[in-house]
Amino acid sequence: MATEMEVSFHNVGKRFRYEWIFRKVAFTFEAGKKYAILGPNGSGKSTLLKILAGHLSPSKGKVDFSFQGKKLDGDDVYKHISYSAPYIELIEEFTLTEAIQFHQKFKPFINQLTATDLIGILGFEKSKNKPVRYFSSGMKQRLKLVLSICSDASLLLLDEPTTNLDNQGMEWYRDLVKKYAGDRLLIIASNVEADYDFCDTTLNILDYKKR
Repeated sequence: MATEMEVSFHNVGKRFRYEWIFRKVAFTFEAGKKYAILGPNGSGKSTLLKILAGHLSPSKGKVDFSFQGKKLDGDDVYKHISYSAPYIELIEEFTLTEAIQFHQKFKPFINQLTATDLIGILGFEKSKNKPVRYFSSGMKQRLKLVLSICSDASLLLLDEPTTNLDNQGMEWYRDLVKKYAGDRLLIIASNVEADYDFCDTTLNILDYKKR
């Protein structure tokens, strides 16, 4: 499992129309560490995560991605990233087994995990042939998390990972991170302390609002 991913922000700013969401973010996310991005709802946490994922470009500054000490070309960054967020949709026509197998075609799983293994990690053996559209919101969130965290990617991005999860689901999430995140670079955007209290470093988006 490849791990040595590093991301550097060089005075990164993002604005929508005339409003700056954040400015002058100069920060390096170091390989093997766990980070939490904090801030009130609507403050720009998800926007920052989307820039990390390459889904958005900064309005100012630049982002450098490096893998095993070598700078990555922009077109290659996505190969190293796994991303989970409540707003990312699943293909609901697929059964659980089909959804996992489809994902695996694009992103293999760590440790040679199979679709059957992931269904076991989820505890969804009885639902393996059920279409995803019939899943509860909590089941869908668990599926998004297991697909993301168990993918063989060196940068894991999790936006509000325990959205729609009950207390049991939150414990399951923490156990999933403990067992499968390993020493990969992990970045979590959340205001829920249980989502990120195991992280090494926190980054508050409010610190970059008026700079």
